[in-house]
Amino acid sequence: MLTRRHIRVKVLQSVYAYNQRPDSKIDSQEKFLLTSIDQMQDLYLVMMQLLLALQEQAESYLERSQKKYLATDSEKNPSRTFVDNKLLQLIAENTTFADVIDKKHLNYWQLDSEYVIILFNELRELDWYNAYLLKKETTYKEDQAFIVKLYKEVIAPNDKLYDYLEDKRLTWVDDIPLVNTAIVKALNKLSEKNASSLLVPELYKNTEDREYAITLFRKVVLNEDKLNAQIEGKTPNWDQERIADLDLIILKMGIAEFLYFPSIPVRATINEYLEVSKEYSTPKSSIFINGILDKLVKEYEGEGILNKIGRGLQ
Repeated sequence: MLTRRHIRVKVLQSVYAYNQRPDSKIDSQEKFLLTSIDQMQDLYLVMMQLLLALQEQAESYLERSQKKYLATDSEKNPSRTFVDNKLLQLIAENTTFADVIDKKHLNYWQLDSEYVIILFNELRELDWYNAYLLKKETTYKEDQAFIVKLYKEVIAPNDKLYDYLEDKRLTWVDDIPLVNTAIVKALNKLSEKNASSLLVPELYKNTEDREYAITLFRKVVLNEDKLNAQIEGKTPNWDQERIADLDLIILKMGIAEFLYFPSIPVRATINEYLEVSKEYSTPKSSIFINGILDKLVKEYEGEGILNKIGRGLQ
């Protein structure tokens, strides 16, 4: 689920936090880095659980409607198409998912049900939701397509929900887009055979990714003077004091990958940090960073410093 770019962003944030506190301890900041990454899986689980909370809200609404003193025929015999959605039933019946939610105490929607109500009320106003309710029978594929649409058009873009998640855990702010994308992909693929692995996915693709996060953070922090020296003289119009803090850290991270990560292609490093700079730094940062990193690559190649291994690594 976690991409290398997202790891780089987490490391960038951790190095920045480390630099802002004169009393920072590298072990404590490294622990925070790993915790902030681990919490992305919590967000994934919470957002999956939100689908079940909406289903429960829909069922509660039906029960209340049936008990009205002057209930209409449609209220007395309401559609259960959404409540009995086959994909949601698959999630609800998965013990692996339920056990993890319980173990991590992640069923937030029991305490913060007002957000579930907001989403459900928004859903009830949509024509495609009401058209779905009119279907007497649905296939699994139809139910699946409906839930994907629900997530993409109602849950993912909701601003109040975004604000709630930001307040709940600050580390989730940058995780939300990646988690939403991962959930939509999972919902499109979900079946009985793969339910457990998609509902509770592995956070890292492999152990190398976790080690990469730790090593990159430590290489940047522990080689501060050496990395600064690499940048000196490469910015004729800028003193290091005038370079934006984030730009300086991004440069150091790029240089660290050049020098200490022989299996990562030079072009991959440059492209990744250009994208990170576009999203997290100033509008002109990517041009500035690209110029410095390109200049350093040519210098390193001339000096034979770049010891990249494998094919396509230049």
